[in-house]
Amino acid sequence: MKQRSVVRMPAGEVAALLAAGRKLQVATINPDGTPHLVTMFYGLQDERIAFWTYRTSQKARNLARDPRLSCLVEDGEDYFALRGVQVTGVVRQIDDLAGVTEIGRLIAARMPAGPPPGALEEYVERAAPKRVAYLVEPRRTVSWDHRRLVT
Repeated sequence: MKQRSVVRMPAGEVAALLAAGRKLQVATINPDGTPHLVTMFYGLQDERIAFWTYRTSQKARNLARDPRLSCLVEDGEDYFALRGVQVTGVVRQIDDLAGVTEIGRLIAARMPAGPPPGALEEYVERAAPKRVAYLVEPRRTVSWDHRRLVT
């Protein structure tokens, strides 16, 4: 059996890893063709990755020009604990304030406890007018769970 077949995660485990994660590596394409890679907090809407960013950010400019991207969620500190999901696809841009605010709330709801009650909601309301949100429409999903190599 090929190692790739051994480490591939079933759909339910992919969904669980995406649901448990908070940080996402997002790769977009710069004007010169090089990758632009950043870490973003994300949420899930209808089982799709959702994130937001400032309207003038490099990633927003890149996605306006070319909506293709790759996203990576990973977990694990050593080789035999490494798990990950890579989603390659295109984004659907959300510009309206209500939609952007909704995505901001999804992301804020996944933040660890810490700020006083209401602080994240206040932040979302203040930040949303300056931001744009995206939903990732997956075209290909690849997964791996190296814990399967030691069982």
